[in-house]
Amino acid sequence: MTAQTATAQQDDTIVFTPQWTAQAQFAGYYVAEAKGFYREAGVKVRIEHPSATQPAMTRLRENQCQATTLQLCQAMEVVCDGIPLVNILQTSMNNAMVIVSARDKDPLTQRGAKVGIWSVGFGQLAICMSIKDHLNYEWVRFAQNVNLFVSGALDATLAMSYNEYYQLVQAGIKMTDKNVYRFCDHGYNVQEDGVYMTRDYYENHKDLAHRFAQASRKGWEWAAQHPEETLAIVMQYVDREHIATNRVMQRLMLKEVLRLQVDRESKKREFRLRPDMVQQASRLMVEYHMLNRDVTYEELIPKK
Repeated sequence: MTAQTATAQQDDTIVFTPQWTAQAQFAGYYVAEAKGFYREAGVKVRIEHPSATQPAMTRLRENQCQATTLQLCQAMEVVCDGIPLVNILQTSMNNAMVIVSARDKDPLTQRGAKVGIWSVGFGQLAICMSIKDHLNYEWVRFAQNVNLFVSGALDATLAMSYNEYYQLVQAGIKMTDKNVYRFCDHGYNVQEDGVYMTRDYYENHKDLAHRFAQASRKGWEWAAQHPEETLAIVMQYVDREHIATNRVMQRLMLKEVLRLQVDRESKKREFRLRPDMVQQASRLMVEYHMLNRDVTYEELIPKK
C-alpha cells in the first residue's frame, strides 16, 4: 500500500463521537453501523463515545473525531466562541427538557430554589427562563444521574424527557402536571440534537459528509420502523461499553427520542434544522447574555 493510498483510506474514515455514553439516544447511528448502511454508502465510520476527561466537543476541537452530536443551543455557543460548525443532520424536532420539583410543588413558584443542572453544559434555555421569570434559581451541577435530587439535596432538577425523567420515575418520584414543567409547552420549543462537523472539515469532505448524514438518517428511519430490533442493537452497545442501565429504561428512551423527532406542525420526521427555531434560540440567548451576538441559521448549514 502506498503512502498516498493509506492517506486516502484514512481520509475516508469518520470517527463519530456522540455527546454522551452509549444509550438509545444514539440508536440510529448504532443501527446504521450494525445494518451496514454506512458500508453501503461507502463510508467507514468508527463510533467512539466520550469519556469524563475527553468530552465530545473536546475531541472535535482536537481532531480526535470528525463528527459529533450537539444540542442546537450548545452548537450556537461554540460558533459564537469562534469555532465554525456545520449541521449536516438534524434529528431532534422538539425540546425534551423539563424541570421536576420535589414535594409536588410548581417549579415557577420556587424562587431561589436549588436546581440541578448538567455539568456538561446543557440547560441554556432553563437559565434564560430563570432570569426572564425572576426565579433566581441557584444552579447545582450534577454529572450524570438523579441521586442529588432523590436524596433531597435539591428543590428541583432539570431532566430530559427521554433520560433523567424516566430515572426519576424508576426511583419512585411522583410526576404530575403540577410539579413537571415542560419547556416545549411554554414558548421554549427549540430543537436539540443534531450532527455537527467543523466547517473546515466539511468543506474538504463534502461528499463524505453527505453520505455519512444520509446513512445516519437511514439508520434512524429504520429504527422508527423496527423499535424492538433497534433496542437489541442498542443493548449490544450498552453492554459493550459497560453502561449501568436496563432494557426497560432504554426502551422508554428510544420511544421518547423517536417521538421527539416528529415535528409538531408537519407531523413528519423532517431531519432538518428549522430557521425559526435557530432565530428563537439566538434571540433568547442574546437577550439573557448567553451569546454576545446573534448566531444565524446561515452560519450553521452547509453552503452549496
